[in-house]
Amino acid sequence: MKLLRPALLCLFTAWLASAAHAAGPETFKVSEFTFKRPGSWEWVEVASQMRKAQLKVTAKDAKEPGEVVFFFFGPQSGGTKANVDRWFSQFEEGRDKINAKTEEKTVGKVKVTYVSAEGTYKSGMPGAPPTPKAGFALLGAIIEGSEGSVFVRLTGPASLAKSARGDFEKMIESGLK
Repeated sequence: MKLLRPALLCLFTAWLASAAHAAGPETFKVSEFTFKRPGSWEWVEVASQMRKAQLKVTAKDAKEPGEVVFFFFGPQSGGTKANVDRWFSQFEEGRDKINAKTEEKTVGKVKVTYVSAEGTYKSGMPGAPPTPKAGFALLGAIIEGSEGSVFVRLTGPASLAKSARGDFEKMIESGLK
């Protein structure tokens, strides 16, 4: 029994460390903004230098999780319109068939452009062949900061994206106050 205690303690400590690592930080910084992560959204370690933060959104009725990615490229990030157009072009259907919406909002002194669309999303890494995902949606936010724009994109099943919209906007706006 004495030999089991150190082994159990070691396993328990490892489990606690992995659970804390999976939970991730409650707040995180991207460029000049500090965002508050929704409590039920999971922190994901980024696998690319282009991604500054990444979260996973799950729902009981969703066939797969949603992905939230934060990008920041500095002042050379391109314009808001060009990025909105690029996001809409990531759907197989034309812009007129994906319920494409854009809304500009000012929070404090910061301009945010919210974007939404749904249809067959072409998922995948740039340069690789895309994987069509029918019934998907995109929620996006382009936050115009003094150091350059921060781009935030949530993609996932349309029902999941619709249910996550309130938390998405609350998270975005938490970093702008």
